Amino acid sequence: MSNLYLGIDTSNYTSSIAVINGDGTILEDRRVILDVPKGNKGLRQQEAVFQHLTNIPMLIEGIDIDFNEINTIAVSSKPRQLSSSYMPVFKVGVSFAKVISHLNQAPIKLFSHQEGHIASLVYTNDVDEDIFIALHLSGGTTEIVLVNNADNFYTTILGGTKDISIGQLVDRIGVYAGISFPCGREMEEISNKGTFLNVDLPKPQKSTWVNLSGLENFYKNLIDSSKYNIEDIFYTLFFNIAIFIETLIREALNIHHISSILVVGGVISNNIIRDYLTKSFYDVRIYFPQGNLSSDNAVGIAYLGKYKLGWED
Repeated sequence: MSNLYLGIDTSNYTSSIAVINGDGTILEDRRVILDVPKGNKGLRQQEAVFQHLTNIPMLIEGIDIDFNEINTIAVSSKPRQLSSSYMPVFKVGVSFAKVISHLNQAPIKLFSHQEGHIASLVYTNDVDEDIFIALHLSGGTTEIVLVNNADNFYTTILGGTKDISIGQLVDRIGVYAGISFPCGREMEEISNKGTFLNVDLPKPQKSTWVNLSGLENFYKNLIDSSKYNIEDIFYTLFFNIAIFIETLIREALNIHHISSILVVGGVISNNIIRDYLTKSFYDVRIYFPQGNLSSDNAVGIAYLGKYKLGWED
């Protein structure tokens, strides 16, 4: 009996394959981070597509399963579940899913990359609420959504950033300081030796929508001033980001009195931000991804293939 569920995700900066079984046990979680030349702030879509075309066959070859035992092939087909949401990189994953489906006659289910992040947290933490709030913090997205956990994740956008995302802010400051893209992990390692700067920090307005360009200029000016140690600048940046995130969540909670908050995406792997939020929200349940499920992965997509209906192409 076919009881394996294959997940494929080809995001902006990671090629991912995952397999779970009928019990929901993760059997495979394989990923390759795309290569970004030093000094660059990212990849053009055609560059990312080319790397996915190389990485996905390699990842598939490394999976030790019988492909005839695959029940469902789940794949991320767009960044978010909106009709206007589109990026060429996701076409690579969909194309490989169609080939595998043709060979073993397993059905394909389409989901969004954002849904994959949410699912990886829902199904590894046994979140069973019918309605919850999710905050998606990744390299290209800072968005807070109301989620109706039905036959699919039905999301309503509540807020986010109006200009750059938090992930973009971190990477822009990191590259400006000479860190290789993506910068978050190395910046956090450096910040572990830092302390909070005694400076007047930019503060967010009380709204579910915030602007971050002012933060970018503020921290670039701190670096240019040569008055402060870089580890202190990075530590203060992450602490400042946590304040902005807290504001987004609290303003959303003022509108929708929800008891559970899920925070997903690579940004939340940062321990300074995570610790701040853990201490700030004692009155609601706040969930964070386990281990390396914060970063882009196909595990959540595989779970969606098992538990949700999927969307039409």
